[in-house]
Amino acid sequence: MSSSENAPSGATYASAGVDIEAGDRAVELMKEWVAKTRRPEVVGGLGGFAGLFDASALKAYRRPLLATSTDGVGTKVAVAQRMDVHDTIGFDLVGMVVDDIVVCGAEPLFMTDYIACGRVVPERTAAIVKGIAQACVTAGCALSGGETAEHPGLLGPDEYDVAGAVTGVVEADALLGAERVRAGDVVVAMASSGLHSNGYSLVRHVLLERAGWALDRDVPELGRTLGEELLEPTRIYAQDCLALAAAVEVHAMSHVTGGGLAANLARVLPGTVTARLDRATWAPQPVFGLVGAVGEVAEPELEKTLNMGVGMVAVVAADAADAAVRLLTDRGVTAWIAGEVVGGDGSATLHGAYRG
Repeated sequence: MSSSENAPSGATYASAGVDIEAGDRAVELMKEWVAKTRRPEVVGGLGGFAGLFDASALKAYRRPLLATSTDGVGTKVAVAQRMDVHDTIGFDLVGMVVDDIVVCGAEPLFMTDYIACGRVVPERTAAIVKGIAQACVTAGCALSGGETAEHPGLLGPDEYDVAGAVTGVVEADALLGAERVRAGDVVVAMASSGLHSNGYSLVRHVLLERAGWALDRDVPELGRTLGEELLEPTRIYAQDCLALAAAVEVHAMSHVTGGGLAANLARVLPGTVTARLDRATWAPQPVFGLVGAVGEVAEPELEKTLNMGVGMVAVVAADAADAAVRLLTDRGVTAWIAGEVVGGDGSATLHGAYRG
């Protein structure tokens, strides 16, 4: 008998919980979706150690500024896992990072993703990447690479988390931000698709833990099941915002994520002005009132946690406001004039009562 036959059987990577073959199968399944995000500047294909992007196009810029953002989805992934629906969470991931750089006027160029899981299930991983890729197509950026990591012992077999980073570019003299904002500007709001990806720890605590509602519960106020509402994908505004900035005089934009509308808008205001927003100009979707009523959550707490129906705002010159609303409406984005910029202290405030 050979020495190898006499040797005791030893531990393997597979016996430790990592299945390399499953990872390879996942890559094969996701390739067709990643290919759909390809831009002309992408060099090579999926499977290399690094994603390559031809930066020679930046030579056309006078002074190109690179913009980057990284984020995850948060505890919304727990809802996706419980419902065993994984092909929409990618829109939440892409929306969180892409629309963070669009607010400064940057065009998103390429994105990378990271999926950590307790066990690689090729079909599930491919579904996650499918959603990411479809969202990248919507945002106009390439999915140039990523990583799937199997972490047995750290995550349960059916647990996973996702994160991503995006890089974009903006001409220096087209950079949007606080230095452009002035008294007399108008705030144009863009409707969210629902909760987006923020405040889910509160939402889950109220509806799933305290109220004990099941995800398959039909909720008349929502017109669908609770799970369907909670998994509604984040709206991606990237191409709409870029079109807006190219067509009218936009001074700043704000992506409404964690912290709510007022806090995020204040991030793009100089210390010499205040943005006054009128709640009476819109009616938040029913899910926001539902969380407030079921959890007895005070309105100020809701407003500093959830987007309350506004996913993005643009601060525009007063004479451009009507054109901005028309352009966004024509592109299928519900938009309206929500307030004005006056002299102040760099804050954003809400007054009045919501419609409905």
